[in-house]
Amino acid sequence: MLVETINNRKTAGATESTVLGPFHMVTSPRRALGDSIDLIGTGPACVVTGRVLSVGGTPLPGAEIDVWQADDHGFYDVQQPGVQPQGNGRGLFTADEGGAFWFKTVVPTYYPIPTDGPVGTLLTATKRHPYRPAHIHFIATAPGHRPLTTHIFVAGSPYIESDAVFAVKKSLITEFTPVDDPEQAARYGLDRPFCLATFDIILQPNS
Repeated sequence: MLVETINNRKTAGATESTVLGPFHMVTSPRRALGDSIDLIGTGPACVVTGRVLSVGGTPLPGAEIDVWQADDHGFYDVQQPGVQPQGNGRGLFTADEGGAFWFKTVVPTYYPIPTDGPVGTLLTATKRHPYRPAHIHFIATAPGHRPLTTHIFVAGSPYIESDAVFAVKKSLITEFTPVDDPEQAARYGLDRPFCLATFDIILQPNS
């Protein structure tokens, strides 16, 4: 996180970056706006919406948003081959003409990072727990702008104040607001209550 923060100093107003993490795939499944990245359907439903903007507020139509997350039990698809279908919790989306994006998923949960090898030794030596708060990963790209790697963190998640990898930034903590309105659910193709998270991604132009 120290190296990431030093190397990604941001322009005022731009979204803060954070670590990539070990579970990103080079090629995520391309999905249409509004599709679900959840291929299992076991967790609480969630809709994530937002816009990709340039510093100053100009929408960035056609921006690409690569998203990935753990399931509602705290595992990524690559950790459970044969249990989760490949590509579960992942999607590559293209923002519309107004820079907007939206997709369906499940509310993620907190999980422990692997503790085998030197990482476990370091955590033990520093008397730190191995848990990460619940989050969704994003990489956003648009022509003429610096790519951004970031997360949103579920407000109120356990370990939000003590992330094992020190990646939480206050500006990235996002409310996942419960919605119990059948009409609003139907607009997103859902038939049950869900949580709504809104997160605008603001990119800084290339220098």
